[in-house]
Amino acid sequence: MSTAAVTSRPGAVLADLLPAATASRARVRDAALVVGGAALTGLAAQISVPVPGSPVPVTGQTFAALLVGASLGAGRGFLSLALYTLAGLAGMPWFAGGAGSASFGYVLGMLLAGTVVGALARRGGDRGVLRTAGTMALGSAIIYAVGVPYLALAAHLSLGEAVAAGLVPFLIGDAVKAALAMGALPAAWKLAGRRG
Repeated sequence: MSTAAVTSRPGAVLADLLPAATASRARVRDAALVVGGAALTGLAAQISVPVPGSPVPVTGQTFAALLVGASLGAGRGFLSLALYTLAGLAGMPWFAGGAGSASFGYVLGMLLAGTVVGALARRGGDRGVLRTAGTMALGSAIIYAVGVPYLALAAHLSLGEAVAAGLVPFLIGDAVKAALAMGALPAAWKLAGRRG
């Protein structure tokens, strides 16, 4: 199938642009994408900046998780982030603070958010600037909806304290990440359309 046919087909995500002539090659492609997405998220997690007064650092993993979901779609995105999570639980040192830390809820939130963002991308949520902004904002909100209550429980904080420590300091960074995605994802689709 040509790139132009895939880009015009409803329900396609960026990963669908990678050719696979047979079903077995498609499985190999998908496995490589899943592993690559997990590795990208793990590498992005190494970008970690402590936030004064918060047990949760600023990292690149949330941005990577949302990009993995949007680029791979819900199914492959979920598998990729599940692999990332399981590898971290098995001892791979790519969680900020470790698997038992108060910030682990954000990892669980990324698993859910990447899946939702992937589903929205299949509906065109990554093809225009405003749609991408909405998709990324919803993905970030899902991460916080899981991560902040987990932080409150794990760190013995009130919900207000958890919001102050685990949400408010990150809003500007999330806006920057959303702006990067707003440029990158629609541009990737435009580029793919020109090549098709």
